Amino acid sequence: MLNYITELALDAGKIIRHAYNKTKTDIQYKGKIDLVTNTDLECEKLLISKIKEDFPHDTILTEESKIVNKGAERKWIIDPLDGTTNFSHRFPFCAVSIGFEENGIMKYGVVYAPILNELFSAELKNGAYLNNKQIQISETRSIANALVATGFPYDRWENGEFYIKEFLAFTKRCQGVRRAGAAAIDLCYVAAGRLDGFFERKLKPWDMAAGSLIITEAGGKISTFQGSNWNYSDETILASNNKIHQKMIDILKTAHE
Repeated sequence: MLNYITELALDAGKIIRHAYNKTKTDIQYKGKIDLVTNTDLECEKLLISKIKEDFPHDTILTEESKIVNKGAERKWIIDPLDGTTNFSHRFPFCAVSIGFEENGIMKYGVVYAPILNELFSAELKNGAYLNNKQIQISETRSIANALVATGFPYDRWENGEFYIKEFLAFTKRCQGVRRAGAAAIDLCYVAAGRLDGFFERKLKPWDMAAGSLIITEAGGKISTFQGSNWNYSDETILASNNKIHQKMIDILKTAHE
């Protein structure tokens, strides 16, 4: 199954890479700053059609289409192009993300960043990998030495000051904060030890499903901002190398005081 999912991601990646090299991107707006491109739709169409053909009874949850076969024991959770804004500006931080869940348990996760030529993957209880080499989280134990990442939700025009307070709280306490605009890749970077932590509000299941398994299989930890057990329907996600997790929770608690 992991090989099958990997091939799906690679096929979608070919579409992304081909479109990326073109001079023009066709863009539609779902909100003031929330956009979708023809490439999102083309990738999603490809992935849905292949899964429906090979696994016709499975649930498919994707960003741009209505849910398919809602309520099945097996569920595919797909972002055909995470980092659409990056893609539309030819900023290479974009990816296809595919998570596979069975009976409420995430079994497989693949995140492929085609422009960066990086394929992250994980199978439950079998580790996490980058381009077929096993990865693990960082050893950073001090928040002062930590590099963390975040993102801002689509309502940032209206609520930007609220999110900036959390960004500022970390900026004052850690080595650096990055905001690159593709949560699926951010999660994989924590898994690979490139980042020590990641936090964000108001993500969607398809942003997090695959990356969440990749992090935990690499030895990392995921919770809500409050530190409680997490699932991809939660409004907040806090991911780390486990060693700075409580400190990140503490910073978030004080950010709005």
